[in-house]
Amino acid sequence: MKTSFNKFLYIGFLALGIYQALIPKDYMQSAASMGIGLAFNPFNTEQKWNDRPVWQKAVLLVNLGLVAMMFGFGIGLNHK
Repeated sequence: MKTSFNKFLYIGFLALGIYQALIPKDYMQSAASMGIGLAFNPFNTEQKWNDRPVWQKAVLLVNLGLVAMMFGFGIGLNHK
């Protein structure tokens, strides 16, 4: 199986989002970075959603949940 450039971009944006959430605690920027990472689907883009293995669906849905959680933190904790 060849490693595509999308996998590196996906992992990079995910790592950037985790860094932004943990170190500077910029949750809105973290949500944006993780959301951009979803645009670089690391799996086979030709494969339909229903034909994907369950673990691939789970990875993408967990990422989407993290985006929603960071967005919620950004809105809820922004009481300066």
